[in-house]
Amino acid sequence: MDDTELYRERILRHAGPVITGRFLGFRTSYTREVRVGQPLLIVVFVTASIAQALLALIRSGGGARRRFKDLKKGPEYLVTPVRLRDDLGQTYEVEMHGQLPQSALHRGDLVQVRTVPQKDPDLPVKLHQVLNLETLQPYTPRIPTMWSHLGPGLLIQAVLGLLVAGALAVAWIS
Repeated sequence: MDDTELYRERILRHAGPVITGRFLGFRTSYTREVRVGQPLLIVVFVTASIAQALLALIRSGGGARRRFKDLKKGPEYLVTPVRLRDDLGQTYEVEMHGQLPQSALHRGDLVQVRTVPQKDPDLPVKLHQVLNLETLQPYTPRIPTMWSHLGPGLLIQAVLGLLVAGALAVAWIS
């Protein structure tokens, strides 16, 4: 057994909703994929396809069309473990999803972190917001959502396709 095993620091993972302590630093980041709901994605894709087909009939050629396989694979976001040490000397690790500005936190800054539990109980709590008590600046990391992944163009096409399908259904019933 070497010396690092004897003096290994105990990291507390699950903590309360607010942790106040000194920022120790970021650990190695990695990416995780946002889950995309299949039924909703199918509805958006089909209704957008109706609008794209209608637009293709009106004008020759068409714009670039995203494949269902590409849409099904959700966007990736950055996950960075963050370490904090409270006044009692206990070290906490929380996960930050997304990114913060480079100048937001410096090693040794006194911070207050609001956390939320994750669905998987084996994962550390997720950093929801951090308040740098040295600068009194609040920061909230942002991650991509399913809606930002689909994009405004596809969503507008889906709404148009839904209107066209609704109009055709009303005309067929009458």
